[in-house]
Amino acid sequence: MEETLKKIKAFAFDVDGVLTDGGIFANLDGELFRTFDSKDGFGLRMASMHGYRLAIITGGRSESIRKRFRTCGIKAEDVYLGSRDKIEDFRDFCSRYGLQPEEVMYFGDDVPDIPVMKACGCGVCPADAVDEVKEIADYTSDRPGGKGCARATVEMVMRLQGTWELDVQEYKASF
Repeated sequence: MEETLKKIKAFAFDVDGVLTDGGIFANLDGELFRTFDSKDGFGLRMASMHGYRLAIITGGRSESIRKRFRTCGIKAEDVYLGSRDKIEDFRDFCSRYGLQPEEVMYFGDDVPDIPVMKACGCGVCPADAVDEVKEIADYTSDRPGGKGCARATVEMVMRLQGTWELDVQEYKASF
């Protein structure tokens, strides 16, 4: 597993159930609200500052998702909303940056994520992912979705690669 993790140059994430706990609130107008773990957000910022490519590939359609992840250093064009064929969007992301699939770690928790998890270099799922995903995941976090799963795993990769270090001046300038 260590050799696999040393090759990682990019991280891609599903949203609901990975970067959230899967719960969605709706108001009377049908506007949807999600809660995100701030530690996950910081992990994404650290990856962004150190040159890792980041993508969001989600079935969710709310522009609030794009706005949330812009604050984490993810480019607007790397947030794939309304994804119904996640492998197609994954391939687009890889192509855009000249990445080989084995250089990307993908985080998913449910059946639509399985094709990407099989194609990427390291498929990761939270502790509360569905059984079908746990069966094919290369790594299952001990944390549930929306509760630091992404942060802990990104940090693990970055520490292994010697890139987990905060440059306060760069952080201030970037975020």
